Amino acid sequence: MACGFRRSIAYQLSRLLDLPPENLIKSISAVPISRKEEVADFQLSVDSLLGNNNDHSRPDIQVQATRLAEKLKCDTVVSEISTGQGTVNFKINRELLTKTVLQQVIKDGSKYGLNSELFSGLPQKKIVVEFSSPNVAKKFHVGHLRSTIIGNFIANLKEALGHQVTRINYLGDWGMQFGLLGTGFQLFGYEEKLQSNPLQHLFEVYVQVNKEAADNKNVAKSAHEFFQRLELGDMQALELWQKFRDLSIEEYVRIYKRLGVHFDEYSGESFYREKSQEVLKLLDSKGLLQKTIKGTAIVNLSGNGDPSSICTVMRSDGTSLYATRDLAAAIDRMDKYNFDTMIYVTDKGQKKHFQQVFQMLQIMGYDWAERCQHVPFGVVQGMKTRRGEVTFLEDVLNEIRSRMLQNMASIKTTKEVENPQETAERVGLAALIIQDFKGVLLSDYQFSWDRIFQSRGDTGVFLQYTHARLHSLEETFGCGYLNDFNTACLQEPQSVSILQHLLRFDEVLYRSSQDLQPRHIVSYLLTLSHLAGMAHKTLHIKDSPPEVAGARLHLFRAVRSVLANGMKLLGITPLQVFLCCQIQHAPHHNGKSIC
Repeated sequence: MACGFRRSIAYQLSRLLDLPPENLIKSISAVPISRKEEVADFQLSVDSLLGNNNDHSRPDIQVQATRLAEKLKCDTVVSEISTGQGTVNFKINRELLTKTVLQQVIKDGSKYGLNSELFSGLPQKKIVVEFSSPNVAKKFHVGHLRSTIIGNFIANLKEALGHQVTRINYLGDWGMQFGLLGTGFQLFGYEEKLQSNPLQHLFEVYVQVNKEAADNKNVAKSAHEFFQRLELGDMQALELWQKFRDLSIEEYVRIYKRLGVHFDEYSGESFYREKSQEVLKLLDSKGLLQKTIKGTAIVNLSGNGDPSSICTVMRSDGTSLYATRDLAAAIDRMDKYNFDTMIYVTDKGQKKHFQQVFQMLQIMGYDWAERCQHVPFGVVQGMKTRRGEVTFLEDVLNEIRSRMLQNMASIKTTKEVENPQETAERVGLAALIIQDFKGVLLSDYQFSWDRIFQSRGDTGVFLQYTHARLHSLEETFGCGYLNDFNTACLQEPQSVSILQHLLRFDEVLYRSSQDLQPRHIVSYLLTLSHLAGMAHKTLHIKDSPPEVAGARLHLFRAVRSVLANGMKLLGITPLQVFLCCQIQHAPHHNGKSIC
């Protein structure tokens, strides 16, 4: 990819350096655009060719870059060769660049950037992604939002790269909280309220029984006994638990539909209540299980009694724990899916838990434990609605839709949106996702309603607006212009900057595929939107000669296509119509206006 230019440069270099072209591909990168000056299209890092040997001084690298540049020759692809700071720079023939990039974008469609030589030889893998994982019988907490959208992004990216992905929602549907809930419902529950608003009623019951259990030892004892009955398979207790589970999943599916998220499997801790006993037997047979004075069972992962390396795997009454069920789930998934990689997406507070689970799998003799990966993320702070502190995700989604509808209603326009509620929700979700994905996933961040809905700046609102405006151009001027185009009509600096940026899309996808961070794609799409905004101001289609108008329409069509591809990977549905005609172009994300 990079439309074959990178490979063409690699072939010429391979003849000089006596290295296979494949060894050079990843040393040749597209040059980021500059607002100050025209830049080359590709650069070769001489440092990367020399390896990590620290003996290479900066002057030596510069000398070698100059010598190499002098030996290289321009051809039908490369029109100019120069040197930079430790680099050899290549400028592509401008008309060839224009024609090749635009044709490639249209030809590849949703696969643009994914058919790159950067991904060549990439083995197709079986990948399991476990994400979201709310607690059954509790309303969908905002704390699960990040796991849901991050896991969805990772699954989208892996699928786009051709891997076989299984999306698992591993529900928190077992554990002592169900002892409390079962007892609580018997004391404070109402069947009518459960049917009319199940999660709200169960939440109220759970809060009430927790208060009672703190003050009343008999209530706490009853809760403990109820969970024991569940573990032993008591039919009456299981029937009530199953009702809570079914009603909860119905509510979750409705919310996932709003988020545009789907799962291949709804699993849960309950699936492994019996298999967790098999795990305990296996740990015991390998001499890894130790009983404590309190009657609990532990695994000492350090071997020297370090308290921080001790993992409790069984309660004193013989019932299982979260870690035990996670071990059983991992073993079961390997049997079922024979995965190459399994990714867990949870908050960073569970980092130690997963380290211990993976370590226990290793010492149990499961070498495939090294295929398991934890992707941790930070905490969202300050997420409040107008009514105060937010607890539930649905409150956030409703607030987003409400605020976006108000914004849309305040805009004076003759256009009408067919489904304003759906449009408002999609724009709001884009705003939420972009704010979440702009930084490093591991970092905590401060949520801001003011920032999230800014139409000026690096926001999801701006991305949706740009896509809708570009789609409107195609609708307005029709497809008559799109049969062919003259490359000579796209040599203005604004056109060249867009073409150069489109060249980099495969590198951005590659980088995100390596570290599973969506911020690279977010930054790329925001820059692309700003470039499109600048070009739209000067590269007019209306009243331009047909040949010029057609070429420009091709350019804007390519931008819209790549913008849509990136947005979909992030979990955003691109809008075709959006009432935001008053949006002004914003400062670029480095703080300086590029508009």
